[in-house]
Amino acid sequence: MSNCTFAPGADGIRPIKYSNGIMSLIDQRLLPTEEVWLEYSDYQAVAEAIRSMVVRGAPAIGVTAAYGAYFGARAIEADNYKEFVSEFKNICDVLAGTRPTAVNLCWALERMQSLIRANPDQPVENLKIGLEYEAMAINDEDIRINMSMGRHGAELLPDEVRILTHCNAGALATAGYGTALGVIRAAVAAGKQVTVLADETRPFLQGSRLTAWELQQDQIPTILICDNMAGYLMAKGAIDAVIVGADRVAANGDVANKIGTYTVAVLAKEHGIPFYVAAPTSTIDLQIADGSQIPIEERDPREVTHIGMQQLAPDGIAVFNPAFDVTPARLVSAIITEFGIARDNYTEQLAALVAKNR
Repeated sequence: MSNCTFAPGADGIRPIKYSNGIMSLIDQRLLPTEEVWLEYSDYQAVAEAIRSMVVRGAPAIGVTAAYGAYFGARAIEADNYKEFVSEFKNICDVLAGTRPTAVNLCWALERMQSLIRANPDQPVENLKIGLEYEAMAINDEDIRINMSMGRHGAELLPDEVRILTHCNAGALATAGYGTALGVIRAAVAAGKQVTVLADETRPFLQGSRLTAWELQQDQIPTILICDNMAGYLMAKGAIDAVIVGADRVAANGDVANKIGTYTVAVLAKEHGIPFYVAAPTSTIDLQIADGSQIPIEERDPREVTHIGMQQLAPDGIAVFNPAFDVTPARLVSAIITEFGIARDNYTEQLAALVAKNR
């Protein structure tokens, strides 16, 4: 791995780059004070990058895992199909075990494995080439999907709007453009007057470190607030809509997203403010009936007791650090996907939208 300075190009922020067999990731743990790229060419290092949150955000994790699967595949020395499939499955299992909540991770790995299963008569070397192209396709498709989702979501917003967003569901959480922030970008592109209120999103501070930085790059008016200020601002009439992303959406419309999302949704409901979720159909898990079945990742207590090297809490204090919570579908005003918008009857509408992606 190596590093280099980051500078967004004219085509916007792209947190994942691939060239000449090497994937580069901007190290999101260091933003906004340091802009560093790390290079990857083997699957075990990619797995650690996902686990340690060099890269985060469900769509970005899926894209990264696809490249990781290809890196593992190209190192397999098997010369027959059966042995290659067995070793490739083991590689995908390692990658799949890195983050349990984000469904895009398993979706992307299943897509890579499906390519292999569909071509049992191909030589191993051809399969490796096919996997490289499939990973690049997943990357490029994610950007197009986000832009389509943005256009659909922008139609829900008035011409002048103040939007609260939680965590980071922007270009940094995807291959580019973003889900929730993609809707915001599309609204700005459509000429709407948008102000974003980005909450800090403790304990990993994705809102203050990443969302605020990302929106500054695009010169979109942004106000940073503490997590506990949302209710006050809603009561003051200072928030017109909430838009968040998702790490997994159950078949009934229950949404798993960064911890604290449920709290924001309850506040929005109380104050009559629409609560929108922007999520590609790859984030919708029809195999899970409702949110109670979504696995919730628990992370290192140090994320709560420290910020960087600065200790905030007494030694030995017990810590509970779930990374996600589940917002019930009854609190969700609409789910925005690349194929359109689902409202109310989520079980039927989400199934119909997912069917369009097959």
